[in-house]
Amino acid sequence: MHPPHHRTTPRLRTAPRLRTVRRLRTALAGAAAGLLVVGLAALPARAGSGTPATPGARTPLGTRAHTTGRAHFEPGPCPRTADPAPPIEGARCGTLTVPENRARHDGRTITLGVEIVPAATPRPAPDPIVWFAGGPGDDAVSEIQLALGGGLNSDRDVIFMSQRGTYSADPALTCPNIDHFNADALDLVYGAPSTGRLHVRQTRACRDALAGGGADLAAYDTTESAADYADLREALCIEQWNVFGISYGTDLALLYLREHPQGIRSVGIDGVLPPSLASGAVTWTAAREGFDGIFRACAQQSACNDRYPDLKAVFERLVGELEARPVTTTVTVPGHPDPVEVVLDGGVLVNWLTFASHLAAGVPRSIDELAHGNPQRIAEQWAGGKLSPQAVGRLSHGLAYGVFCREWTPFESEEDVIEAGRRAFPSFPDSVLANAPGLAWLHADCRAWDVPAAPSSVRDVTRSDIPSLVLSGGFDAQTAPSSGPYAARTLSRSTEVTVPYVAHVVFADSPCAQSITRSFFDTPTAPDTGCLAGLQPPEFEIAP
Repeated sequence: MHPPHHRTTPRLRTAPRLRTVRRLRTALAGAAAGLLVVGLAALPARAGSGTPATPGARTPLGTRAHTTGRAHFEPGPCPRTADPAPPIEGARCGTLTVPENRARHDGRTITLGVEIVPAATPRPAPDPIVWFAGGPGDDAVSEIQLALGGGLNSDRDVIFMSQRGTYSADPALTCPNIDHFNADALDLVYGAPSTGRLHVRQTRACRDALAGGGADLAAYDTTESAADYADLREALCIEQWNVFGISYGTDLALLYLREHPQGIRSVGIDGVLPPSLASGAVTWTAAREGFDGIFRACAQQSACNDRYPDLKAVFERLVGELEARPVTTTVTVPGHPDPVEVVLDGGVLVNWLTFASHLAAGVPRSIDELAHGNPQRIAEQWAGGKLSPQAVGRLSHGLAYGVFCREWTPFESEEDVIEAGRRAFPSFPDSVLANAPGLAWLHADCRAWDVPAAPSSVRDVTRSDIPSLVLSGGFDAQTAPSSGPYAARTLSRSTEVTVPYVAHVVFADSPCAQSITRSFFDTPTAPDTGCLAGLQPPEFEIAP
């Protein structure tokens, strides 16, 4: 796909090893303290103090079995979660059974885990919120604390359903061999062709295992997932609901809005990835915008600018130097008693900053230390992300590659990726530009995955007059601040908000974004955005 002429960039938190915000924050170690960053599980969950709807006021969602068309909802135990979590008081659970491939009337069925968290008020609004997880390949049920930490269930039930192939679905198309390879490859040169060949070998092994187990890999994509949610609404007998999608979940939400608009009261999207832009190539502009947001904020803060002048130029110089002469260092990662050898090249530095944008206050100091011969902070964070237990066995590579290889790579070339990178970062070597941030070796992986391209209509622009909230973060290096306005231009009743000084998925980190989101679902055509006026940039760490 050739880059779009309008604005630029997006993407979600993607790539075969893409993480939910919880994984991102726990993965990036706080190098100075030598500890993992506190994960989103530490955020307060409001559902625990809530109560179900008043008896007799209505039939609580998820308490009755129901069949609609070829889909069936069955109440039952709550789905498993990727992280240990106490039961949520009043939660109602079950499974939705749907066709694996709706084009095949004689094909097998799959089951998707469903958990309905009650509103914190005894008299909730009648229209619940359904949560669309990121990834592609993240598990919605494992993102419950992220949603509830922001009070999303303050006055509405919130519905979480595992997207097909994800951790709490059956089958779960996870391939821990890829996650283990990513950890084992810390001592390899990231951008070396030999590393790419090893990565593709693991991808092919994953594909062979899943296909050998009976999975129809071409049925794991955004179109089928959108149909699953349309079936869920009918199976739960919901007349009208609201949608909230994060990261890749915004791609899914926009396609769902286009293909299944019935019964949608409002749509919120955060960390926006429009289907018409989704590709490896556009991630380069996302990185450019997110990085520049951090560099500008430092330059505008006198203490940061005085201590770390020309931060942008220093970073770009280091990318070229490390690509020409990678640095090897040894670090200790919490939870791993043995020292870990880490190789830092230009590609690693770019990928590190993409995700370190969530810890922006420490970025200038980390870059400065690297420039002065100390790579420890960056190496510890990079290794911590790969070696974290939360990085292994929870992502659905089957769904991730289904989306990438059916909906992304058929509509772009490898040359498109390099050219997009060159426009965004003219000084970077081609060996760095060949691998888009977070998506190394994607085209080669997709050749190994070997699924047919989706119809080109999957990339159509979504046009709608359903009230929409479009949220972006000023430091978002994964889907880019500009992707929000791009999506909003064809959503005629949208409120478009860029929350400054926040990285990808602002709902996870910004109390202001959480307040705006809750306000939106209360009054979709007039959310309260007044909190934006008081936001301040982070106080960047200043080394002694």
